Amino acid sequence: MADIGSDHAYLPAYLARHQQIDYAIAGEVARGPFDNAKHEIQSQGLADIVHPRLANGLKAITPDDKIDTVIIAGMGGILITEILSAGLTQHQRFPNLILQPNTDEFIVREWLMKHDYTIHSESIVQEGKHFYEVMMIEQGKQTLSRQDIYFGPVLSKQKSPTFKARWEKELERIHIILLKLRQANKMNTQAYDEWSQRYQEIQEVLNR
Repeated sequence: MADIGSDHAYLPAYLARHQQIDYAIAGEVARGPFDNAKHEIQSQGLADIVHPRLANGLKAITPDDKIDTVIIAGMGGILITEILSAGLTQHQRFPNLILQPNTDEFIVREWLMKHDYTIHSESIVQEGKHFYEVMMIEQGKQTLSRQDIYFGPVLSKQKSPTFKARWEKELERIHIILLKLRQANKMNTQAYDEWSQRYQEIQEVLNR
């Protein structure tokens, strides 16, 4: 596997220690995080399994690595799609992706559909006030509806308690926005219509 934006290489180191992988790349674009990863790998005695690489995005991976799974986690959805797009220009496609965008999950799903990837599993976790979505992806065509793109094709069907908590929190935020727009007498604006539509869509998903 390759962990892009690995920072301290905690993930590949954990997987290696628990014998879940036999080879890994820990890719970092900045010298500081790269040195952190290098130190962690050496201190864990994992240098034969986990290999730190200083490179931009998927350039950390070579064909000789025979990588079958790429993980990109802990960054914005737009940046994730930029990394994947740059890889495609270098003819880099991988059988499996595991993506965890901190923001703009819908942009990631749109990109995946456009580039013939299928989301076969999703999970959502909460840490403090923050919610994180994880997508497990394989190659293959998939058609996603607007609801699938914004709420997740798997998450919106499972409707876990964490999923409901995330979108109930978003409903509260949008309710405040709509209230302020009404107070400012801006009910006949495009912004009000768009937020109202968004509010209704979330309600429909939660109540379905």
